[in-house]
Amino acid sequence: MKTTNNLSNPSLPSPCWLLEEQKLQQNLEIIATIKHESGAKVLLALKGYALWQSFPLLKPYLDGCCASGLHEALLADETFSKELHTYAPAFKAEELEQIARISHHLVFNSPYQLKKFATQAKAINPTLSIGLRINPEYSQAPKEIYNPCGVYSRLGTTLANLDPTLLSLCDGLHFHALCEEDSSALEQVLQAFEAKFGAYIGKMKWINFGGGHHLTKEGYDIKKLIRLIKEFKARYGVEVYLEPGEAIGWETGTLRTTVLDIVHNGIDIAILDSSAEAHMPDTILMPYRAEVRGAKAPQLLPYTYRLAGNTCLAGDIMGDYSFEKPLERGDSVIFEDQMHYTMVKATTFNGINLPAIAIQRLDGSIDIVKEFGYNDFKERL
Repeated sequence: MKTTNNLSNPSLPSPCWLLEEQKLQQNLEIIATIKHESGAKVLLALKGYALWQSFPLLKPYLDGCCASGLHEALLADETFSKELHTYAPAFKAEELEQIARISHHLVFNSPYQLKKFATQAKAINPTLSIGLRINPEYSQAPKEIYNPCGVYSRLGTTLANLDPTLLSLCDGLHFHALCEEDSSALEQVLQAFEAKFGAYIGKMKWINFGGGHHLTKEGYDIKKLIRLIKEFKARYGVEVYLEPGEAIGWETGTLRTTVLDIVHNGIDIAILDSSAEAHMPDTILMPYRAEVRGAKAPQLLPYTYRLAGNTCLAGDIMGDYSFEKPLERGDSVIFEDQMHYTMVKATTFNGINLPAIAIQRLDGSIDIVKEFGYNDFKERL
């Protein structure tokens, strides 16, 4: 369904995620420059951005997708149809054949899984390129919950647990140590990676630098990234892959909600037709605070409200925000930068409806590409 190009158009459903293709294309052009100047290949990390209705715009810019299991792999195979790299902390035996048949790279997390499945996977798909995820045991991730290389991490094989004899099964090594970080953090990770695994890198065909590269954030040092990749490729003679997720969808769209009611209990509380628990779980699970259009931190503007969700969970709270004018029932509240991770994590907890999905096309028109209802809740249970 198409609407006009007025973003406040009342025909937009509420709640609604709205992707702006023009902003998405701007991100993709930055990534195209990185690809061209560095020689690296760039994959879309589906765990961070999986809005497949926008893939026709992404495909010319990217080399493919990386998936974290069977369903993401199937989505990439059906809707992207370019390179498909699949990694999981552990693969299930009954899913291996389907994953191996459609993947181009298959990356195992541990020596046990590599030894158990690599030969079988190659028999299913002889063109499959096999890899092992390693843990360089170094990261600058801002919080431990984000740190894939933290103490007791299950993600990747440490040098102490590496069985070098199994590397004959591998074409490549994969690491992931970043979380929305700059190329200076990557530089430090590469030093740790090379110090521990340098003896094996030159024997590989490819090295995957994982995700967490904040490529499209203002101020990211692109020139340093390009230099690091070119020097690494020259040093070892390998192909280099990057797997951005949030960098693809960074600041490309919003979650648009409506104030249903305002109650007072010591503070003013605006109840929205959305939910932190169901639609923005990172605001509860992670040290993350969403930006709200036209709002600032509490008390900085004349009117402060607690924005809260429409579920029965007492802690279903987006946070406290201040506004220049008082909120009224029926007003729109727009959460910025909601295209990456929030959409793929959303649920129908408490029977609350998932937000509709709309895309503002390059010509300014808006397509409402998906609306959800009772059956989406019922059929999940």
